Amino acid sequence: MRSILIAALSILLAGAGNHASASLLWHWNYNGTGVNASGTFTTDVSPDANGFYQIIGIIGTANGGTITGLQPTGTAIPGNSGFAVDNLVRPTGPQLTSHGFGFAVSNGEFHNPFYAGDYLDYIATPPYVDGAGAEPTIRFTASPVPEPDALTLLPLGICALLACRALGRQTRR
Repeated sequence: MRSILIAALSILLAGAGNHASASLLWHWNYNGTGVNASGTFTTDVSPDANGFYQIIGIIGTANGGTITGLQPTGTAIPGNSGFAVDNLVRPTGPQLTSHGFGFAVSNGEFHNPFYAGDYLDYIATPPYVDGAGAEPTIRFTASPVPEPDALTLLPLGICALLACRALGRQTRR
């Protein structure tokens, strides 16, 4: 029985590790004059040589609208041609590159937060005339979320270890 519990615990922990390797989840937010945005990113699990993680998904809100999609890497948001996004983020400062990330919002806006000595957000609104967007200074933060599967499994693992210990005591008597 003890070996069965140990095997089950090993499988659970291995499964958590395999799931975690797929992607990382981050909480992010920023605000400034005329802009307020927040949500979560999904990034690749491994950083590049400069410590940046590739953003592969985004959800959240910006200026009262729902974020509807991530701007494809290597393309510019409408109204900001010539400034392609790289969709990179890192846990230490500066957290964004000079290209930043881009996203579309249900209210018709497109946003491109980036770093240029300060954090800025290029905001494009219809009719998306190049260079006509607002570009307020923002306060930007992003941080990886602790792996939920590992936190969920921790109490289960402790219970399994205690059960193994109790079974070991019963078999010795």
